[in-house]
Amino acid sequence: MQWILQEFEDTYKLAEALDRLGIPYTWHKVVPFVGALIPEPVIVDPGAVVMFGSYALWKNAEANKYAPGVFRIRPFVHECAWHPYLLNGSDALFLSLRDIPGRLIDDGRTWFLRPVGDSKEEPGNVKSTGDIIRMAEKVLALDEADIPTGSLRHDTQLMLTKPIRILREWRLWVVDEQIVTYSLYKEGTRVVYRHEIADDALEFAQRMVELNLGYAPAYVMDICQTEAGLKLLETNCLNAAGFYAADVVKIAAAIDGLGQT
Repeated sequence: MQWILQEFEDTYKLAEALDRLGIPYTWHKVVPFVGALIPEPVIVDPGAVVMFGSYALWKNAEANKYAPGVFRIRPFVHECAWHPYLLNGSDALFLSLRDIPGRLIDDGRTWFLRPVGDSKEEPGNVKSTGDIIRMAEKVLALDEADIPTGSLRHDTQLMLTKPIRILREWRLWVVDEQIVTYSLYKEGTRVVYRHEIADDALEFAQRMVELNLGYAPAYVMDICQTEAGLKLLETNCLNAAGFYAADVVKIAAAIDGLGQT
């Protein structure tokens, strides 16, 4: 597998893991909005290339027909097998940004908000209805041609749900239908990175993987402990997800192993 890395704090961690495994890689900068790499990589086999860095790398991977390139995933909220286990999945409201001013009333209610897709135009967070409406109005006041790639757009699909108190949050890395490593990343409102997971949380995550086999060759899954039990928070693109306190050597070895199957 040929590894192409964009310079970020987390990709430096990945480079250290690749060094330990004796796997070569090259460093590149990405031209904003265009997606071209500097320097341009010399590709030996387009069918055995993997890229790590910003999510926008998928455009370069797709344009050059790299495989696996970037592991793009379907929106987790559309996966029927997971619906019973989603945090607030049953009462979610789905709106495009352009629909928000006409559909929401500034009634002081708070919502947990996140884009339906995996492109991270807006991080998942809690906002009041008024703040959400004002956010939408600012974007809608812009000409779509002037909106940078990766930013909220008029047609961005958003999911709005009732905020729920979360006790702990974990991230798990799934490669070839197997959980290869994990990390605690939040306790209550405190951000904490520890390489640990409760036994029941690990069992729950493995059950979520088995319920939806074939979802993607590799992805990250975030789960949480709530007062109502364990829930599936979201899935994310593995190539652009933070490593927290995961065993990065295990991630690198598992991804590299995909090129040998």
